[in-house]
Parts: sequence; structure tokens; C-alpha cells
Amino acid sequence: MFTLIIGNKNTSSWSLRPWLILAMLDEPFTEVMIRLGQPDSHDKILAVNPAGKVPLLIDHHLKVWDSLAICEYLNECFPGAQLWPEDPAERAHARSLAAEMHAGFAALRHELPMDVCGRYPREDSNLQVDREIARIIAIWEELRAQHVSDGPFLFGRFGIVDAMFAPVACRFVTYDIALPPASQAWLDHLLATPAMRRWITGAEAEVAELTH
Repeated sequence: MFTLIIGNKNTSSWSLRPWLILAMLDEPFTEVMIRLGQPDSHDKILAVNPAGKVPLLIDHHLKVWDSLAICEYLNECFPGAQLWPEDPAERAHARSLAAEMHAGFAALRHELPMDVCGRYPREDSNLQVDREIARIIAIWEELRAQHVSDGPFLFGRFGIVDAMFAPVACRFVTYDIALPPASQAWLDHLLATPAMRRWITGAEAEVAELTH
């Protein structure tokens, strides 16, 4: 059985991605949460991962860290799930988008940090953030237009690209970002899945514990 070490569900966008893959696969795994932002958080992470990062997937003696690397490993473990599109051209496109999300959108990450339970309607405009939001919406709109007949996820069926953009979906709810209908429909469908509801419920429990 896999062990997945994650950070706080309310704020750890990187942890959400591989957790969501495992949950959507309905694959049993042991979840270990290291609360971030505590005096001993870094030491606890270093004790399990010398790279000093979560999430961390442990499969017997193998340790895989970095959310995209974990997703790639899970794709190899479960080829029947088709976490990447089957068509080579679509697969290359999906990998490009996942890498773009993984490495980019720095202004959005900084200005609109993930806070699953928070509600902070965005009031101040920031040109770079606006550009990054527009780019994300363009990606979602293009994919849904191309794959609307294939299913409700970005490439039709659930895959790594959906997981990579899941934290952005949470951010757009938190900061009340207006979306066109196709993008809104994808976001609503993703957040209504049992897996995402479990994550959100866990985030709510964390916040309730910290505020009492």
C-alpha cells in the first residue's frame, strides 16, 4: 500500500495534486499529514525526505517527491487509468499543460495563495495576475471545446491535467474569479466529485481545529 505524506489540506496546493489522483483511482493509501508553518515542520519533513518537500509518495522502499513526478509514477503504476490521453499528440499537449502549470503562474501563486476555506473576493487588479488568470481560462475553454463530447473533465476523462489545475479551481472559488460557462462547468464538476469533497471536508476540519 502507498503512503502519501502531505501538508495542510487547506493550503498545500502541491499536496492536493497526487492525493487527488489516488483518491480518484479509488486506490487505498495511508495518508500522513505534516502540519506546515510550525516550528518543527521543516525538521519533520527532512526526517522523511532529505529534499525537504511534501508531498512524498512512499511505495515500499521507493520514495517519490514533487507532485508532477508522483503523478507520472502513478500513471506508470496504473496504465489502465489513462491519466494521460491515449492519443500521442493529445498526450504531448497534456504534458505541456501540466508542465506549464507546474512551473508557471508565479504571480497568481503569490497574490492568490490557496486557502480552500477562505472567501476573499478579489478587489485589487494586478496586471500580471490578470494575464495569468486569462491564460488559465483560455486553456480550460480550449480543452472543453475540444473534448466536451468525451466527458466532463478537461480532456474528457479525469487525468493528470485536472489534478494539476485542481488547486487553481480552489483558488478561483476563494477569490471569486468569474468564469465563462464551460470553465465554470468543469470547475463545478471537479469540486463536486467525492474525492474533492473529501479534501475540502478535511480542510474545513483543519481550520476548525486551529480556530478552537
